[in-house]
Amino acid sequence: MTRVPNATFKTRVRNDALEGPNPYEWKDVTSNDIFAGKRIVLFALPGAFTPTCSSTHLPGYEAAYDQFKQAGVDEVYCLSVNDAFVMFQWGRHQCVEKVKLLPDGNGEFTRKMGMLVQKENLGFGPRSWRYAMVVNDGEIEKMFVEPGYDDNAEGDPFEVSDAETVLAYVRGEKDAKAA
Repeated sequence: MTRVPNATFKTRVRNDALEGPNPYEWKDVTSNDIFAGKRIVLFALPGAFTPTCSSTHLPGYEAAYDQFKQAGVDEVYCLSVNDAFVMFQWGRHQCVEKVKLLPDGNGEFTRKMGMLVQKENLGFGPRSWRYAMVVNDGEIEKMFVEPGYDDNAEGDPFEVSDAETVLAYVRGEKDAKAA
């Protein structure tokens, strides 16, 4: 098995001691904080507020969250190469209450995973290729990588990184697809 890369995520967390309209402060979260000693499902997508990501990918995991927990997953994360402010607003817009949104604003984790692609053809710049993975105590147990990985890919496949496929794998069902 391969270990997840070391990276630091720049996140924003609520601090009730702060007054005013923005009671949030910066908090660095490391790969170790997220993955050590836990079984994690992480799915990565090209961008907050984009069509497939907003209509299907994130909502599918949010709907299946309790089933993942029942199957022995400690937490479900959604990663995108967006900053903490964009991820926060997207989560509010999507009414996300369970899945944790993980901003990879600098693309550090995504680059180290080998999943950073250029999407200049869409005006996005560098973004994550769409994939999901199951990580057990920092070791990548299983990857679900969408086909066609390439810079400026024409399409945006969504065939194997969906919640149903990953949940089938976590449950040990034999028909779980993986790329």
